[in-house]
Amino acid sequence: MKRVLVIGPSGAGKTTLATVLAEKTGLPLIHLDTEYWRPGWVETPGEEWRPHVEKLVARDSWIMEGNFSSTFDLRMPRADTIVLVIRPRVHCLWRVFKRYLKYRGATRPDLADGCPEKFDPAFYKWIWDFPNRSLPRIQEALATIGAHAKQVTITSDADAQAFLESLKSKAD
Repeated sequence: MKRVLVIGPSGAGKTTLATVLAEKTGLPLIHLDTEYWRPGWVETPGEEWRPHVEKLVARDSWIMEGNFSSTFDLRMPRADTIVLVIRPRVHCLWRVFKRYLKYRGATRPDLADGCPEKFDPAFYKWIWDFPNRSLPRIQEALATIGAHAKQVTITSDADAQAFLESLKSKAD
């Protein structure tokens, strides 16, 4: 395992899993939100974003956390392992709300500087719509451009723990 994608809805636990996975394996961790967002929640323009992702995936090893389905065609072919973290909508919404309360007005460690946590009803709707809007596209991409990779689906804390325990640590 040298190149791992961790994908799924916001609030499902992607960042937490990717962080522990990076600590356990010693692989470098890339938070796509940190790479994409500029101060003030300004998006990276598309003509800059894809070349930037191409450079990121060209690295020998990585754990890349984040959806950005517009770049699945760049990332999935290079991944040897794809982890889909999927949890019920209410679980995701609750975790995102707790995250908002914890970081309100401050920037989370997995975001670019100048992007403070905020309450955004449109973002909550995006999470709610994820199973119908985004999950079918993810499943299609996994079945096609990601079919060569080992695929792991995490649906609970127990699944995450079992997956992490199944891996050798960098100390082994």
